[in-house]
Amino acid sequence: MKTSLASIFIAFILLTAYGCSGRGSDKKDQPENETASVPDTGYTGIKKYMSGNYVVKEVTFKNGVREGEMKTFYQTGEVRTKLWYENGLREDTSYYLYEAGQVFRKTPYRHDTIHGVALQYYRTGKLRARIGYDRGMRTTFFEEYSADGKLFKGYPDIVASVSDEYNSRGLYRINLELSDKKTKVDFFRGEFTDNRFDSANVKPINVIDGKGNVIDGKGRLDLKKTGVPGQNYVGVIASILTPLGNRNLVYKKIALPYNDLK
Repeated sequence: MKTSLASIFIAFILLTAYGCSGRGSDKKDQPENETASVPDTGYTGIKKYMSGNYVVKEVTFKNGVREGEMKTFYQTGEVRTKLWYENGLREDTSYYLYEAGQVFRKTPYRHDTIHGVALQYYRTGKLRARIGYDRGMRTTFFEEYSADGKLFKGYPDIVASVSDEYNSRGLYRINLELSDKKTKVDFFRGEFTDNRFDSANVKPINVIDGKGNVIDGKGRLDLKKTGVPGQNYVGVIASILTPLGNRNLVYKKIALPYNDLK
């Protein structure tokens, strides 16, 4: 009986040893249910995205989330943009390149939002523009430079003309345009918010023709008599398209002769 029990005990030990140290311990041969408790965290590495035969972009992932450098490409294969991601959000400085490889623009990001001063360059490497952003919104800080390094000045001004029918119709009309009528512009009523152009806090000022189309380069603001005291001025912001293709934000405070217009 003692011999029989000893034999059974030895056999059990051998079977246990085989199960722990045999081929079943080879990681590549482990059944899937042994690793089911490890979550699928997603792809880690660089993915290439194609459009036909062209590589459109390369994105770096960590556990399925964008992490590290992302590149987009011209059809020639040259790099178009280089962006940096942290935990899926754009951070640091993004680079936008000419096809020949020179830097065209450097854009600062914070938590996936433009924040800071964006820089533009000519193909020669000389500074082209400096444009301010604050938490994704444009600020009033704006500078443009000529190819020889001179600061641009003399942008068009806002010109306001008035039609006063306050006493007869209770209407005070302000017509807006730029001193240079060939320049493209969008007019808005409102103020800058902490030096930022917040589109949620301003209203477009347009002139509509008889067919319902917006007339370029003009704005018309019809203020009506309310009998309720209010501001004695109206603020107007002009978003002016410059020859370099940027938007210069210009503010004009227009005094009102009556304090109950709205």
